[in-house]
Amino acid sequence: MADLTHSLKQVTTIINAVKTADANGTDVDTTGYESATLIVQVGAEGDTLAANLFFKLHIEHADDDGSGSASTYSECTQAEVTGGTIAANGVWLILDGTGTAGSGGNPDTVGLVDRIGYIGGKKFVRAKISKSGTHSNGTPISAQFILANARHTGDNAKADHNV
Repeated sequence: MADLTHSLKQVTTIINAVKTADANGTDVDTTGYESATLIVQVGAEGDTLAANLFFKLHIEHADDDGSGSASTYSECTQAEVTGGTIAANGVWLILDGTGTAGSGGNPDTVGLVDRIGYIGGKKFVRAKISKSGTHSNGTPISAQFILANARHTGDNAKADHNV
């Protein structure tokens, strides 16, 4: 049986922490991989999410990481993703607790794991969180990219760690 260990790479773009404000994820370099999937995990909401108190999740991409200059990130469009829907304003997931049909809202954010595939072809990707309303207690949110279909297995060498 073959494993995926040498053809995948996991990179955190938004560290797992309680969020009360907007957040831009760190740059993820897709060099050496043919595909990327953004995975978002959400913990128990500290504030009751609603139509006037919510988080929006975006996926952004760029040809460069902005080192030494202004960042050139832009919102992905529908043609640049798979397995999800991008709204006109670049939003792919709304954590609002309403579950309103067609809004992209999710009525049960506790323990939510959601994903969207990226096929846009730019070198760098990242997740972005934007909030609406005053989040006093916050909500734990994290985001990772899984890079797959490695062109060179040396690009994703994994060091074993004993626990």
